[in-house]
Amino acid sequence: MDTIDRRLLALLRHDARAAVADLAIALGVSRGTVTNRMAKLQRDGVIAGYTVRLGAEADPDGIRAWTAIAVEGHQQRVVQALLGEAGIAALHDTNGRWDLLAELRVGSLAELSKVLERVRAIPGVSASETSVHLHSYRT
Repeated sequence: MDTIDRRLLALLRHDARAAVADLAIALGVSRGTVTNRMAKLQRDGVIAGYTVRLGAEADPDGIRAWTAIAVEGHQQRVVQALLGEAGIAALHDTNGRWDLLAELRVGSLAELSKVLERVRAIPGVSASETSVHLHSYRT
């Protein structure tokens, strides 16, 4: 996967129903390029399917967690890699001890473990700390 693939995945994560023409404009490539890349990502198993994204309260059985991430080196490369990770629902730039804060939404603890393994394997991620959401007192 290259930068265009990662950006395409990020756009699709935001709106899986986005028109190919709109994706092409956002990426600065042709519609054919978008269609071919999507087909390859599907063939390679990177895109396993398209789904509806539910609000937090609509999926009470899902697991939510937050991962604080320290970055060593070029942060933008790490950000691009994280934006391509399907388990990351939101990604925020922060100050203080941690460089980034990722909100994770997954279906199981096993899936959470796999997402965390992939995050820790990204070149430039030097440390991370994860907290699992237990209960909200106010939203």
